[in-house]
Amino acid sequence: MDAGTVVVFTSYMSLFSGPLTQIAYIIQQLAQVSSNLEQVFDTIDYPLEIPEEENAMNLSHIQGKVDFNHVTFQYEEGIPVLTDFNLHVKPGETIALVGPTGVGKTTIINLLTRFYDVTAGEVKIDDINVKQVSLHSLRKEVGVLMQDPFIFKGTVLENIRYGRPEATDQECMEAAELIHAQEHILQMKDGYHHMLDERGQGLSAGEKQLISFARIVLKNPSIVILDEATSSIDTETEQLIKEALDKILADKTAFIVAHRLSTVRSADRILYIMDGEIKEQGNHEELMALKGYYYSMQ
Repeated sequence: MDAGTVVVFTSYMSLFSGPLTQIAYIIQQLAQVSSNLEQVFDTIDYPLEIPEEENAMNLSHIQGKVDFNHVTFQYEEGIPVLTDFNLHVKPGETIALVGPTGVGKTTIINLLTRFYDVTAGEVKIDDINVKQVSLHSLRKEVGVLMQDPFIFKGTVLENIRYGRPEATDQECMEAAELIHAQEHILQMKDGYHHMLDERGQGLSAGEKQLISFARIVLKNPSIVILDEATSSIDTETEQLIKEALDKILADKTAFIVAHRLSTVRSADRILYIMDGEIKEQGNHEELMALKGYYYSMQ
């Protein structure tokens, strides 16, 4: 075998090994993608735990009356979280839910939004059982702001617009200005057009919360639920938000879950929840005069 043959053989071997390596890599990637796709389709095909009635009605132009009638709920069979729970809220009333962790405060609002269905009893909005309305119309009329808001990949403006997709840029900016988020947004590199990563990496917890506040203001739901919504915001900004919320919630039914009692003092009615039932209720002055459970939280 002469030198030329050896050179040609080794050259062909290197040309041949490259495509083989690429094919092996592609096969590895296909196997990984196939596994991920199986999980995606399993999620898509997973049966709905909260079924919607075949002829579900649309909830619209509601007044905001809310009733929990003899509600019992349990996450696990035999371990009730709420037992024969009753609550009647008038349109435009602001209800604060306070009490120790794990007593059912968040469960109450989850039943109102049908994130879960009651085990027994019924939840009604404007005398209509929430099981009889479409989930889309229910979630449109009931706006929820949680303690840990989700920020999507996109600009600040796009993240605010998730509250109402058809809203204009000007309406999004007005919502942010109303809730005092504009000052923080304009300090970002590109202002309202600043690109955010998924889950808001690089933003403080307070900045994420302000964006989500602007989102709920833009949505303008008939019933507003705030679940520890100001826990990540400094005291000065919280006061500004409170002043804005007083205007926003003036004609809306609102539920506020909070451990920071400064956010519930002005509520029309404060409910102290413990062991899945209402132990005390009244406004701030009335509950302070009782010197009971609520008083001990001060």
